[in-house]
Amino acid sequence: MTATEQRTLPEQGGQAPPREHVDVLVVGAGVSGIGAAHHLRERFPDRSFVLLDAQDARGGTWWTHRYPGVRSDSDLFTYGYRHKPWRGPSIAAGGEILAYLDEVIAEDDLAPHIRYLHKVTAASWSTGDRRWTVQVTRLDTGQELQFTTDFLWMCQGYYNHAEPHQPRWEGMERFAGRVVHPQDWPEDLDLTGTRVVVIGSGSTAATLIPAIAQQAEHVTMLQRSPSYFLAPPLTHELAVTLRQLDIPEDWTHEILRRAYTAQFNELARLAHEAPDELHTFLMESMRPLLPEGFDVEKHLTPRYRPWQQRIAIVPEGDLFAALREGKASIVTDTIDTFTETGIRVGSGEELEADVVVTATGFDLSVFGDVAFTVDGEAVHFPERVTWRGIMISGIPNMAYVFGYFRHSWTLRVDLVSDLVIRLMETMQLKDATMVVPTLRDEDAGMQVRPWSDPEDFNAGYVMRSQHVLFKQGDREPWIHMLEHAAEMEILPKVDLDDGSLVYR
Repeated sequence: MTATEQRTLPEQGGQAPPREHVDVLVVGAGVSGIGAAHHLRERFPDRSFVLLDAQDARGGTWWTHRYPGVRSDSDLFTYGYRHKPWRGPSIAAGGEILAYLDEVIAEDDLAPHIRYLHKVTAASWSTGDRRWTVQVTRLDTGQELQFTTDFLWMCQGYYNHAEPHQPRWEGMERFAGRVVHPQDWPEDLDLTGTRVVVIGSGSTAATLIPAIAQQAEHVTMLQRSPSYFLAPPLTHELAVTLRQLDIPEDWTHEILRRAYTAQFNELARLAHEAPDELHTFLMESMRPLLPEGFDVEKHLTPRYRPWQQRIAIVPEGDLFAALREGKASIVTDTIDTFTETGIRVGSGEELEADVVVTATGFDLSVFGDVAFTVDGEAVHFPERVTWRGIMISGIPNMAYVFGYFRHSWTLRVDLVSDLVIRLMETMQLKDATMVVPTLRDEDAGMQVRPWSDPEDFNAGYVMRSQHVLFKQGDREPWIHMLEHAAEMEILPKVDLDDGSLVYR
């Protein structure tokens, strides 16, 4: 079916919600959903599709995260789409990324296909009907809607946008100042002349502190343990050279995309094969940017090997500049208790504060916490395994997009979209209306492993969510979280007839 179909169906005891059918239903209008929509428009111009998003505008994380200084921690030549040249600096502010997404939406004429304030609450697959029925609540009116679709594409990202990770510490209720989380940044918060303590040492803290340091009287980064940092230039010198030579933007985009990809592929290789060498490189690259006599061992030497957690990007070393200028400092300690005037740490020192920012991270959400059923049976995701990080065992006609932790998220958006489109083409050639990842006879007894191997990647937001996430196996195609260097070779060549996908 290629035309959008709307109808209201009666049901016993009343009337069913308005129902609309589309060939492909995309959940999420952020980087993943917009990327998926581009591929659909390009390869299947006659198929109907809709993007549903619970937010009131596009952008996902870039729309919900509005704290000062919010920016990418990946270069935009790889975080941008393959088809859409990036014309700005390598590291971009949140507003610049939203403007880029707006251009993609306009160029692909996606606006008529996006429904904002449409929250998906449940998705039910019927093998008899060969389609999904998706329950939706309009957040602006409270109206309940239904969508039916032949293929469901989950592109909602992985953060819980409604509830950030907010630990509770002893004495928080005594604190006379203000406690805020970056995900819920108040528009009326004026930090002029204030003493600020930022709890956390990850990318959010590294982004926020330089942005507020010039406004506040002083900013203290309070960390339990250090993170790795990398201080690249704001714009790659090669991009500057190519633009000076008036090289076409699409050439510049592709050249820089390859250059950054090669750079981060090398970092990933070193992280696995020579972690001590990479550790030394990261440590030594920071030293010239730090204040004289700074205690690198205590405050900037992590307890884990490089890239077991994401490396925080501080372009031009702006975080270190705030340290050199005395506008910011780092305290490495545990929190004993909040007091009326600040935080007392394990050493007994009290950090005076007017504002405490809990840059303590986020929690993961499994497919937006949508309730899934297949032929009337509830889907319990921890009992399922992934198919190449793109589909889930036993769940028909459903794909999802999950990007990279170590590389730019969007590099995988393009790779996954290519494969999903090829899967749809294969279904068409086979005259199949259903495809479901299914364990083969040779997969019997396969070892089931956690969603993320702690020895490989053990960021706090991943570890505290392992119990609600689906699993992976010990062999292809039931594994995921491969490095980009491997997947850029593997995914385009995936055999869609190896028996792990059953077509009907």
